[in-house]
Amino acid sequence: MKEKKLLSLAVTVALIVFVTCIRLRESTGNKTGDTPKKANTENSSHHKSKSAHNKSKSSHNTSTSSQATTATRTIVTSSSDNCDTHIKNTSDNNHLLLGNPSDAQPCMQLVNNYLIDRSYYVASYNSQRGTPNWVSWHLDANDLGKTYRTDNFRADPELPGNFYHVEGSDYISSGFDRGHNCPSGDRTNNTDANESTFLMSNMIPQAPKNNKRTWAGFEEYTRNTLVSAGNECYIIMGSYGTGGTGSKGKVKTIDQGKVTVPSRIWKIVVVIPAGDHDLERISSGDVKIVAIDTPNNNNTIDNSWRKYITSVKAIEDSTGYHLLSNLPKKVQLALKSKVYVP
Repeated sequence: MKEKKLLSLAVTVALIVFVTCIRLRESTGNKTGDTPKKANTENSSHHKSKSAHNKSKSSHNTSTSSQATTATRTIVTSSSDNCDTHIKNTSDNNHLLLGNPSDAQPCMQLVNNYLIDRSYYVASYNSQRGTPNWVSWHLDANDLGKTYRTDNFRADPELPGNFYHVEGSDYISSGFDRGHNCPSGDRTNNTDANESTFLMSNMIPQAPKNNKRTWAGFEEYTRNTLVSAGNECYIIMGSYGTGGTGSKGKVKTIDQGKVTVPSRIWKIVVVIPAGDHDLERISSGDVKIVAIDTPNNNNTIDNSWRKYITSVKAIEDSTGYHLLSNLPKKVQLALKSKVYVP
């Protein structure tokens, strides 16, 4: 009788051990199945190498936030799927009153045509080139004051975090100036306005003689001759092509290939008497348009900007942009063919 009890106890213990082993095995199998797969090392290393330069720059930390703040406003960066924000700007003094030449949008998917609004100008930014495609702004006597040039060259913290952020020091020893699109001299009524022009998203690599002589002369003419005579101006400036000649010779890029050097630089200035209902007055066709297109070449550039006067149509043909698009078609055609020589 005693032997039967011992045998029964041994069988019970064996069954308990067997069931426990089965459960442990199932539990181990489930844990293995839930373990994430190892990331693709090739894609991971590519992403790290692409963003290494940006991560090394302390000023870029703010760009990873969904909001970026300036002294005058808060901008909320559009989500990556918000790519249809077409708005026709018709209000007086609007920086895009003449139209959006490349239909740029504030959409992070548009890395080569990203619309940025810096209050004092609006631009289409090209992250792959590291420069704006074009910058558009309004200029009148109210924009001009006694604020000194701030020289605060710096990265633009409001660009999306996945964009390459050009630093203020990235042009040093390149043979090219940090050439403004919207000039510092066009924004001298307050410090915030002037500082906004020194964001690197407003810069192109510009041949020193082109920047300091030819373009400086045209900018001074716009302010000192046109605006001071009681006019207001709508201005669009841009660049195109690849490869320019600076003080150290011809190159296609600077900043280790991150910033493209343009071969040509252009500007359009639409001039009307200071007043109201600007779009209606421009649409009447009774306006002046001064357009220039210059080589970005330190060796051949002439000091006189008047030697590079051209038509809006010629700039359109060279860039592929649709300029003056907010105007009626007939007015567009008439104004684009004009060549005004002051």
